[in-house]
Amino acid sequence: MLALAPLLLVVACAGGGGTPAKERPSASPARSTAATKTPDAGPVIDADPARLPATRKAALDLIGRVIADPDSFGPGVVARRPYESDPATWPVLGADCVWRQEKPASSVLATLTRSFEVPAARGKGPIRLSAVMTVHRTREDARWEMAESIEETMRCPTQQLRKGELIGSMISSSLMRGESAQNNSEDALTEAGEYRSSVLGGPHPYLWQQAQALRFTVAVTGKGAKGRAEKEIDDLTTQAQAVMLTRLGSAVAKQS
Repeated sequence: MLALAPLLLVVACAGGGGTPAKERPSASPARSTAATKTPDAGPVIDADPARLPATRKAALDLIGRVIADPDSFGPGVVARRPYESDPATWPVLGADCVWRQEKPASSVLATLTRSFEVPAARGKGPIRLSAVMTVHRTREDARWEMAESIEETMRCPTQQLRKGELIGSMISSSLMRGESAQNNSEDALTEAGEYRSSVLGGPHPYLWQQAQALRFTVAVTGKGAKGRAEKEIDDLTTQAQAVMLTRLGSAVAKQS
């Protein structure tokens, strides 16, 4: 049985989900807080409108060119099975604070999750990794997804990722473009905390990063295990996030 020790502040760390656009109020405390932290510095990518996806097919093609693959994390990372999620679903945090795969919100043009692993070796358990990319219909929809993560923190002090997996004791930070030399995205969220698993035990380090640029969001999650240090997981997630943002810029920016 999994020992359910007290789990404190948690954030929604599965990359997406929340209220469909048609059900959203015109403003919420989380949305207002996220939108007024600093003046909007504008898009971080000078995009070519002709290179931005207008259909679900084009959005899925872009995701395929941008989303992390094993090499994006560095040596030793392999694909897990199943490697890719069903693109007809995305993760949603329910009222019971349990994550489920549901139909994407109407604001989503396309989304995809990939799963990876650093295999167990020499007395160390496996590091479970995931990467998510979502293409929204508008930049405002992408910004709303970022704001919802703050809202879900307050709503769910403990979250169940799936049966036998919990996250908690999170410490969060949020940086808008231009804050503390954060210039790779328009908004960036980072969470560090504890992961408990009925299979891998715990607590182990848990890290999540999500960034928004234009109408795109990219996120990376790392779940630790026995013998795995937080820095090791941080290096993996940070590198993969940077790779996706670089690929996104190359895919949609104006060409000289």
